[in-house]
Amino acid sequence: MDVNARTGSNRSFLVVQLDEPIREDDKDAAQSLKFVRANGLKDNIAELAKERIRRAGKKILEGECHPDWNRDVGFRVLKVDTSNMKDVYYRPDELKQSDLLDMVDNVKEDRTSEDLLFQVLVDWGVDLTLPIRRETAQGKTVFFVDDNALVACFDRGVTEELVKELAKREPLRVVFRDNGFVSDAVKINVEQIFRQLSPTTDVKSI
Repeated sequence: MDVNARTGSNRSFLVVQLDEPIREDDKDAAQSLKFVRANGLKDNIAELAKERIRRAGKKILEGECHPDWNRDVGFRVLKVDTSNMKDVYYRPDELKQSDLLDMVDNVKEDRTSEDLLFQVLVDWGVDLTLPIRRETAQGKTVFFVDDNALVACFDRGVTEELVKELAKREPLRVVFRDNGFVSDAVKINVEQIFRQLSPTTDVKSI
């Protein structure tokens, strides 16, 4: 970030850090432990690293910067996790009728729209560092990745009006939640709507 500030360049970097706990019995870590607790952070090295990057960026912005620099000191935090999708690989003899209700939604209950978005980015091989913009359309949250490289809506109650609005933007790719449509009719019509309004769009549901 300092080199970018001095030269007006746009270098990017990747930091990998395990969320290793800061142990109370480690004398060398006493200062770090005191710092994270004083700032309301979790007692692990990853949280400490994130705060250090935030403070480094703030300090750089307070100094003299190259006029051509975009002053970008932001960063994105990703962590490895299990799939967002429920395990639905059952043999017929393992299923009970009551289990069917659990399969109405194939996404785990604790997953957010951002979780689903980044899974889609990984699945489609889209660069995880691309800019992401969040907008509200027809009362639903819609993500725009690199403007129109990928458009995603994981809200429930997606209507045909919203589908048409997104199709008119002619995105390269579009993705919805599989059970997010207001009716089966809308779900069935999605591909036809895009075929008419934006035939080059790759349409997907998860």
